[in-house]
Amino acid sequence: MLKNISLLVLAFTLIVSCTSQQLAFTFSAKPDTKEDVSLAAVNLIKHLQSRTDTTHITVIFSKGRYDFYPDSAFTREYYISNHDQDNPKKVGFALENLSNVTFDGQGSEFVFHGRMIPFSLIKGKNIMLKNVSIDFDIPAFRQINVLEVSADKNEMIAEIYPHGRHRIDGNKLFAVGEGYENPLFMAMAFRPDKRLTYMRRDVDFNPETISEQSPDTLHITGWEQTPLSSVGERFALRSWHRPTPGIFVSECSNIVFKNIKVHYAEGMGLLAQMSENITLDGFSVCLKSDDNPRFFTTQADATHFSACKGTIISKNGLYEGMADDAINVHGTYLRVIKRVSDNTLHARYMHAQAYGFKWGETGDSVQFVESEKMELVGNPFNTTIKSIKAIDKPTEVGAKEFEITFMDVLPQEISETGKFGIENLTWTPNVIFSDNTIRNNRARGALFSTPRSVICENNLFDHTHGTAILLCGDCNGWFETGACRDVVIRNNKFINALTATYQFTNAIISIYPEIPNLKDQQKFFHSGIVIENNTFDTFDRPLLYAKSTDGLIFRNNTIKHNTEFKPFHWNKHPFFFEKVANISIENNTFSDDFGFDKEKGVRVELSDDNAIIIQ
Repeated sequence: MLKNISLLVLAFTLIVSCTSQQLAFTFSAKPDTKEDVSLAAVNLIKHLQSRTDTTHITVIFSKGRYDFYPDSAFTREYYISNHDQDNPKKVGFALENLSNVTFDGQGSEFVFHGRMIPFSLIKGKNIMLKNVSIDFDIPAFRQINVLEVSADKNEMIAEIYPHGRHRIDGNKLFAVGEGYENPLFMAMAFRPDKRLTYMRRDVDFNPETISEQSPDTLHITGWEQTPLSSVGERFALRSWHRPTPGIFVSECSNIVFKNIKVHYAEGMGLLAQMSENITLDGFSVCLKSDDNPRFFTTQADATHFSACKGTIISKNGLYEGMADDAINVHGTYLRVIKRVSDNTLHARYMHAQAYGFKWGETGDSVQFVESEKMELVGNPFNTTIKSIKAIDKPTEVGAKEFEITFMDVLPQEISETGKFGIENLTWTPNVIFSDNTIRNNRARGALFSTPRSVICENNLFDHTHGTAILLCGDCNGWFETGACRDVVIRNNKFINALTATYQFTNAIISIYPEIPNLKDQQKFFHSGIVIENNTFDTFDRPLLYAKSTDGLIFRNNTIKHNTEFKPFHWNKHPFFFEKVANISIENNTFSDDFGFDKEKGVRVELSDDNAIIIQ
């Protein structure tokens, strides 16, 4: 596999452009050989890191397929938000401490083997990655195609894909990867047209028996899905494990991804944390082609932004087939575990998939929330970090607990005797999510949790299996901040979202902070939300759900009814509100067959009737 690689690793051709005065290197590892080019990538990055010239440089890849194997790749200890923290990790391109670099794949395919992070960008600035597709030769999923069904005998015959990469142990099925095995106990059910199957969410894969009738053809008995299944239906079999995103960005600024396609990753397609100003233009998590046998893409979200700031722009993308959301933007609450003094606290990362990375810096502005009621403390009380240090590790790397000293005296109630979270307001971004297509994916479409401006416009949400848009916030389970204050959702089209129910999926647009004690809450969580000029083409009733929201406008929207599916949702009200104020529903157009009744179409709980205006 490594033969002749020594002839390639340092073979860079220097090209100087007389017009732009920019440098360009051609990555001379030959494409389309299926030989391991990981060592060439290692040497390329060493060369870039040794440069003292700050002139912008472009690394050019001759168009073709490049294969990356873990043995000669980078080995790194990374703690990645919303991923499993198993270390060390193998990395194809560890782009660390670089600046002013463009990587142009010119339409190349980068194919990875084993468990790897294809790209990591760490402490970099002014970096662009463009014109590349990312895929894995052997994914950790397996897909079965139903060939025969015998409902009365509760058995099926199914072809498994990819061929020859599985193991059966009793009634358990394992994906055999390159250097690892993955137990398969969950399934995503797809119709032959690659849409997720109606009302089939998070299916357990727990048959009584599995046997191989012939090579790559399985005989399955006693599976509860068999009587519901039909010939041609696919099941993407998976676990919950998410060790490696396709692209990992941490502590970077001014990063651009242009014309990138991620076809598979065993985690998020892209995960960015503690970074500033990120642009995705034509970034897609998508299937390779219409005739490709795979129906699935990533194990989790297509894109995920944790504790970022500046502006996140995501436009002109296609997001499909993933096992979670197209975009999720949030910070992370720390839980107060000890009041050391009037201006010093110990605080802790709480979720098992979110710890080990920097949470804040001296000078950051923070606020506090009481977790049960999700109310701001101190009416509200903001303060500034004077100092922060890890207390369970030498540095923040791998740390869960921090000692934080603040510039001001803290409100007396903030201590370990209650449940209090700390939100870092400095590391919260503005978001522009526009001109994207989100389709045929599990769970939800777009999630936003930031107090800064959010514009979600001109997107097509086409058969998201759950809620299309979620505004959330949770200091009890996921510990993902925080309250939205300025959100505009406009000129989007929603086609038959919510064909199954998941967490927080009470309507096509669901404003759903997790609040255990909503009844005693006195201060609203979300505010300043405008939903206008959208088209809802739906088979069911629930359009908008909102909880703990002050200031919500739903206007100039068009609602159409179709009969693709039978209505099933427990929420029969187009508008369902819990603890809301200053809500206006005006100038919307409902098709006759949708049948909107002003008296029966709006349900309000824990609110004054005067809070709702319908025109």
